[in-house]
Amino acid sequence: MSKWRQAAAAAFQFLTRFPVRGNLDYSPELFRQSVKFYPLVGAAIGLFVWSGAAIFSLLLPPLPAAVLTLLLWVGVTGGLHLDGWMDTADGLLSYRSRDRMLEIMKDSRVGAMGVLACVLLLMLKVSLIYSLLVDRSYSGLLLLPMIWSRWFMVYAMSAWPTARGKEGLAANFSGLGRGPIRLTLLWAILLSGLAAIVLPMMGGGDQLWTPVFISWIVLPLIAWIMGVWMAKAMIAKLGGLTGDTYGALNEFLEVVMLLLLVILHQHI
Repeated sequence: MSKWRQAAAAAFQFLTRFPVRGNLDYSPELFRQSVKFYPLVGAAIGLFVWSGAAIFSLLLPPLPAAVLTLLLWVGVTGGLHLDGWMDTADGLLSYRSRDRMLEIMKDSRVGAMGVLACVLLLMLKVSLIYSLLVDRSYSGLLLLPMIWSRWFMVYAMSAWPTARGKEGLAANFSGLGRGPIRLTLLWAILLSGLAAIVLPMMGGGDQLWTPVFISWIVLPLIAWIMGVWMAKAMIAKLGGLTGDTYGALNEFLEVVMLLLLVILHQHI
């Protein structure tokens, strides 16, 4: 298996529960190479979830369809980023010292703050999915947040230091440089542009410029602004980022972009 195929397989194995075969040696080098495919993984997740949402919407009213769509979304990712979201909430909302926060985040057990953060996040997500499913011609844009949130994870890995130095999962991604950011940005632009053009047409949309404008300008800009703000807020408390905070950033940006899509849908 070539290095590129190994890197792609590693990205899909690590971020999803898709049945990707291959016995891979998860070295730091392979982790760093795999991030180049993160937007592609996001697009695959998004296409899978959108397909499920389309089927559910044909069989059920919007609300149960939205709940099943969210279950499918969580299932295909294995709850990986939700786990990071909960651990980050437990640590940051404990209002302890930096070292104690990192210890709490490392604990596999979930505390009250993590549970509350997870429940509120899922409630917000399902309500936003419901709002998009009400208008099927707009529901195709559901997959765009999954592409851009994973692009920002790569940006965060490259832009900021790790909180635990050479320890922990985040250490495997240190030293990325700017190359992966440029490559994943290109992936995100191509994939989200394709989605913005093709999916609304399948849903009967007739104003193609609107989803393309959202996909190439609005969502990337909001993802970068809100992602930088959240990352810096976490760094101020932790002194850097961890594997858990990468997942938390992904969850945060997905829900922010879903919220933005719903707002834009109501006013465009």
